[in-house]
Amino acid sequence: MKFEHFALNVPNPKAMSHWYEEHLGLSVRKKMADAPHMTFLADDSGTVMLELYSNPKGETLDFAKLHPLAVHLALVSEDPVADKARLCAAGAVEISDDFLPDGSHLVMLRDPWGLCLQLCKRANPMLDPM
Repeated sequence: MKFEHFALNVPNPKAMSHWYEEHLGLSVRKKMADAPHMTFLADDSGTVMLELYSNPKGETLDFAKLHPLAVHLALVSEDPVADKARLCAAGAVEISDDFLPDGSHLVMLRDPWGLCLQLCKRANPMLDPM
């Protein structure tokens, strides 16, 4: 099996989707204009998607109250310093900026809705190259 998508029930999927498209470079694979505003966003490999929607039948998490280790989206970044600066200028907030003993660089941010985004530049990449 392989991942198709990871879904999040969020309060404002339209605004969140737009921010992710504009600032993370995710591309829309499917978007519903009406409630529950379901949007499927693909990463630049085109092999994994994030679904954002707002369905009152399910609970939404208060991401700002969750510890970053409870839930975060990890993204490969070739330049975490530049990506951190760019995302913070767009409304993200820095939580941590760590260099691991193996030489990996990990930056943790919160997006404007409180969801944690981890920017990963691994010394030894964990995913196969595209």
